[in-house]
Amino acid sequence: MQGVYLKLYMSQNARHRDKLAYEWVLEKAHKLGIKGGSVFRAIAGFGRHGRIHEEHFFELADDLPVSVEFATGSDEAHRLLDMIAAERINVFYVLHQAEYGSF
Repeated sequence: MQGVYLKLYMSQNARHRDKLAYEWVLEKAHKLGIKGGSVFRAIAGFGRHGRIHEEHFFELADDLPVSVEFATGSDEAHRLLDMIAAERINVFYVLHQAEYGSF
């Protein structure tokens, strides 16, 4: 199938409407009819402010980035991005053309 790959980056502890922001995004994606999505937690990273975040043995609660990823149709991806923008959720995203499928 032809579509897009949407990858959102956000803070693992970011909250929106009394829940974790990535949980809110997953729920909205599901309601839009997106067939699947996954959340991945980084072990280290840095963003536009240049602060390095990494997991340490004694400091497991650091605010690390997570990515929320979808392979879906272009229309669904843009509807989700519009919802995120309307709710003013702080994310960075990457969107590109993709071929996807399953066996």
